Amino acid sequence: MSSTERWTGGGQPGGTGPAVVSQGARVRWSDPLWWTAGNWAGRLLCLDAGESTRIAVFGASEAGAAGLARALAAPDLGAAVRGWPGAFGVVRAVDGRVEVLADAVGTVPVYWTSTATGIVWSTHARALAALAGDGPDLAWLGAYLRDQRAPAACSAFAGVHRVPPGHRLVLTERGASVSPWWSVPHPDRYEVAMARLRTALTGAVRVRVGSGKPVSTDLAGMDSTTLTVLAERYGPVNGVTAHPRGVTAGGDLDFARTLSLPQLTRRTFELTDEHLPFAEAELPATDQPPLSAHLWGMFSAQLAAARPVHLTGDGGDHLFQPAPTHLADLVAHGRLLHAARDAAQWARARRISPVPVLRHAIARDVAALGASGAGAAASWLTPGTAYDRDPVDRTAAAALTDSLRAAARRAQADTELAASVGVELHNPYHDAAVLDAVLAARSWERVSSTRYKPMLVDAFGDLLPARHRDRTTKGTFETSFHAGVRARLPHLLDHCDGHLAALGLIRPEQLRAALHRAALGARTPWRAILAVYGAEVWLRAVGNAPAPTWAVLTPARRMP
Repeated sequence: MSSTERWTGGGQPGGTGPAVVSQGARVRWSDPLWWTAGNWAGRLLCLDAGESTRIAVFGASEAGAAGLARALAAPDLGAAVRGWPGAFGVVRAVDGRVEVLADAVGTVPVYWTSTATGIVWSTHARALAALAGDGPDLAWLGAYLRDQRAPAACSAFAGVHRVPPGHRLVLTERGASVSPWWSVPHPDRYEVAMARLRTALTGAVRVRVGSGKPVSTDLAGMDSTTLTVLAERYGPVNGVTAHPRGVTAGGDLDFARTLSLPQLTRRTFELTDEHLPFAEAELPATDQPPLSAHLWGMFSAQLAAARPVHLTGDGGDHLFQPAPTHLADLVAHGRLLHAARDAAQWARARRISPVPVLRHAIARDVAALGASGAGAAASWLTPGTAYDRDPVDRTAAAALTDSLRAAARRAQADTELAASVGVELHNPYHDAAVLDAVLAARSWERVSSTRYKPMLVDAFGDLLPARHRDRTTKGTFETSFHAGVRARLPHLLDHCDGHLAALGLIRPEQLRAALHRAALGARTPWRAILAVYGAEVWLRAVGNAPAPTWAVLTPARRMP
């Protein structure tokens, strides 16, 4: 087990049979049962008030003894911890009632399953699947292939439930219930929202780099550059910029050179043919298909050069450059001219007709606006992958929340990949406090059809070089994707007749045709290609990996 691999879990109070814990876990509480596995140094805060009254925070958090005491006594646990910097879960036990909070974005997931001796919860879905005796969930896989915003209450494994982000799992002797503790905040003045964003993102970085461990960042776009500036306040930082072999100027390289800080060391990472997408490599098993499955050759090499704590800018696009869902809000508030202007500018920038965008805006169809430009479902998906999406409220705030939660869920598997090679991978933009701050601004104030990520620039522009403040685009590696398909075509074609085909979820001949077109440089639905590739290699990894093991909790081990 790597020093960064860790998970936690517990059991239902008053179980009818012998309790179980993950093999090698440390029992923290025996009544009710709560245990941890792996290295939780600096990522665990506990308070035991006696009389079966206890609370613990697991994850990246600055909560101290005073904060824990207030949360333990609070009538509303969610309200008590809302606003704390970081990404964390909370477990509280009071008078035979266990309350487990999943964070509002889903950065620290919570899962649960029913067993013959009671309900068991954990932050590790694959471990619970081994306990329940179930394999991957075909319905979940079908949903994932159609839309990577998979249903919130499901895990990738049959028989293992997921506590949706912003919800609480309550366990008593009578069973389990799940209910929301978080809701979208009311909007405030834009200046207030910007101040909140600055405080929240600064805190999100501080809780991750304050451990004294060496830190590295991706030094590329505006999102990661902002994190680099904030991290450098607390100690030395290695900022890493990836670039193709032979390219020494342009793009992210030029932007990185404009950033000069006393404790920043700029590094470059040269991308060669061995780092092309779709490299043949065996992935560690994770709780769901990793976002970077197709980039594992490059990702693993970058992680090998990273510091023990590495920050990425993942999530920044979802927060600050979202789909034009704000158009529905403009129509709802009677700002029709503003909506028409923004729709026209947004469509012009993407070279599509503004007519369907306007039609969706007038209908206040947030789901359609969120999918604008996404294209039709991939031709290789079978009817068996059809599913009903979780409903999304007809507001831009709900759509943004849904989008960020999906990004955090996919990134969690990348965090597991990084942990397998000894790196703590963190995504500060996925913190609940950061989401709250962004949602404090009205939707049409936090986005723009003519400015690039205006809210981030307005909140942190004074810390960034002028060139970054004026940036209008971000780097793209689409050319390398076509080259990767050409170089790995036999490998990819072999995947067409793999697990997904055997399960009846894809049409292999249609997928093979799409891969041949991609190899020739044709326009390619990359999101759909990457989803099917990631799901296939994930199924292989889960099938090849030894299942996590469990042990019966003996009387001796019940002692804290």
